[in-house]
Amino acid sequence: MKWVFAGLIATHGLVHFLGFVKAFGIAELPQLTQPISRGMGLAWLAGGLALVATGVLVLIAPGSWWKVGFAAVVLSQTIIISSWSDARFGTPVNLLVLAGVVYGFVSEGPPSFRREYLREVRERVAESVSPPLVTEADLAALPEPVRRYLHATGAVGQPRVHHFNATWRGRIRGTATDPWMSFIAEQYNFPGEPSRFFLMDATRTGLPVDVFHAFRSGSATMRVRLLSLWPLVDASGPEMNQAETVTLLNDLCLLAPGALIDPAIRWDVIDDRSARAHYTVGSNTISAVLSFNEVGELVDFVSDDRYAVSPGGTSFTRQRWSTPVGEYRRFGTHRAMTRGEGRWYASAGEFVYIDLELLELEFNGAGP
Repeated sequence: MKWVFAGLIATHGLVHFLGFVKAFGIAELPQLTQPISRGMGLAWLAGGLALVATGVLVLIAPGSWWKVGFAAVVLSQTIIISSWSDARFGTPVNLLVLAGVVYGFVSEGPPSFRREYLREVRERVAESVSPPLVTEADLAALPEPVRRYLHATGAVGQPRVHHFNATWRGRIRGTATDPWMSFIAEQYNFPGEPSRFFLMDATRTGLPVDVFHAFRSGSATMRVRLLSLWPLVDASGPEMNQAETVTLLNDLCLLAPGALIDPAIRWDVIDDRSARAHYTVGSNTISAVLSFNEVGELVDFVSDDRYAVSPGGTSFTRQRWSTPVGEYRRFGTHRAMTRGEGRWYASAGEFVYIDLELLELEFNGAGP
């Protein structure tokens, strides 16, 4: 869709060049019946160039193309009005481009989730320091299966985790009977604070849906907007804080096992392939059972301390939650799962609500 929209804008710009061609007598254009002065011909050329540039920027500068696009539409429509009888059919195209400009502003500009996400992340990445390495001595308090997991994932001997970021793709739904929505998502976690920022771009019945989870200062929010403008969910409160604390621990277990040496995590030994973690953030202490396979990889995470959020984000239901994972591969110096599911154990029965694939994983990077 982005390519089609960019092509439409660029083609609209190329049509503007006809006014320049007529004004300077480069070719006969009988379809343009009104005379065009050379000064106005240059304006047609400028409008065309601005629209072509906008089409290119849609593809290479999604965060700022709308600025040039707005100026291009204003210039184009001003020119069209000056030659209305010949050029009026360009107005519907300009209205379509203007709608895209408005969407670009609300989805990528100052009021967008993305701008808030980038601001939060950049502030914290700027505070990054050079962390010490994870050593064998750091593992002394961990249960044996957790120690094996840190070795299996390559965390030992690597710098401690100041922050990490991941990119995902997958599909998600609200209930067992809802249709699936495809998505691309990215996140940054800062375990020491702790904070977490998760931004998802999903598609619902062909329309874009933005989802932004933010956990900072012990407080969590989840907001969802249709077309980056209309609120669908705005969830917060004590239940949300607890639910996202479970998610924080899940992220550490799945993506950053080197952070499991955090003293905020207390461990209970279960057996040689499982252990229970108790994680405290602020006033919330949650727990989860971690299960491992014969080669030391984490294969499941189960917690009874998470809450499912109602469709409007106004109520919460405590439910068992699990994230079975597998298909490990290397991301730089670390190994991590690449495929996983999220499962709710509702009163009506267990169902998978999210199915995802890990595309990228980076530790202590320079930031976006």
